[in-house]
Amino acid sequence: DRYRSTKSENSNIKNKTTLPMLASSCPGWICYAEKKEGGFVLPYVSTAKSPQQVMGSLVKDYWAGKLGVSPSDIYHVSVMPCYDKKLEASREDFYNDILQTRDVDCVLTSDEILQILEEKNISFEKLEGTELPELFSNVDSDGTLFGSSGGGSGGYLEYIIKYAAKHLFNVSVNSISYTYGRGGRNKDLKETTVTVDGNVVLRFAAAYGFRNITNIVKKIKEGHCEYHFVEIMACPRGCLNGGGQIKPLQSETSAQLLTRVESIYNSQKSSIPEENSKALLIYKEWLGTPFSDKAKRVLHTTYHHVPGLEITNPLAIKW
Repeated sequence: DRYRSTKSENSNIKNKTTLPMLASSCPGWICYAEKKEGGFVLPYVSTAKSPQQVMGSLVKDYWAGKLGVSPSDIYHVSVMPCYDKKLEASREDFYNDILQTRDVDCVLTSDEILQILEEKNISFEKLEGTELPELFSNVDSDGTLFGSSGGGSGGYLEYIIKYAAKHLFNVSVNSISYTYGRGGRNKDLKETTVTVDGNVVLRFAAAYGFRNITNIVKKIKEGHCEYHFVEIMACPRGCLNGGGQIKPLQSETSAQLLTRVESIYNSQKSSIPEENSKALLIYKEWLGTPFSDKAKRVLHTTYHHVPGLEITNPLAIKW
């Protein structure tokens, strides 16, 4: 819709300021955008909830209804690679005043899970197996673990550029090649394009780490940003390098561990969301159509400018 509005002759100036769309799944980036960049950058930020908070809505609304229990009777724990996900879960936007419950009650990082297991001397190999709820499992019928293609930070760039190319230009994008920043030396800034009849019609980028993020924001402010969508993550190398991830053993460096984790993640089988039978079932039973009023209400949120400390009571700071 944002892309189409910029191309419409009837679009007003306000609508033309909403590209590039900036990804909204990283709480570190959102915190920076709300506190540092305030009202200027927020109109560019996607209103889509992060996967953690989408899952929170799914558990406390859809799943609670399926079980026939009150959402407040479910204690929802999320395991994440990032400490900022704790702050995200604590946002007032994700608290239901009527039911007096949060969408996500507790967030533990990967490293905290490991610490708990070690403190309690628990070995996964010795635990009895249990059946996973099929709806929430990313293990298919033959026992294969699957995820999303496009990297360990959610694959937003890859999925959206394929979807946009198909639905806007009827072009199928089967493979994606990237150009990296600083002549290929900056792996945390990469861009790709879609070309139709020799003309670039879509230009996407991924910017990881605050050095690259601030450069993107600067380009937007100066009116020199040519991208239509930017996948933004606060951590260099993305979520697989999150601050809450398991630390390397003494026998390997952080870079070696990250390379190993990336290799494992990228070796997973991937699925296409709109062809996922579980996702289709959830839409059928809970959300209706992808762009229904309920889908927009449940899967989207709002972000808010947070005034600077000089005009805020430091004792009443809220994330």
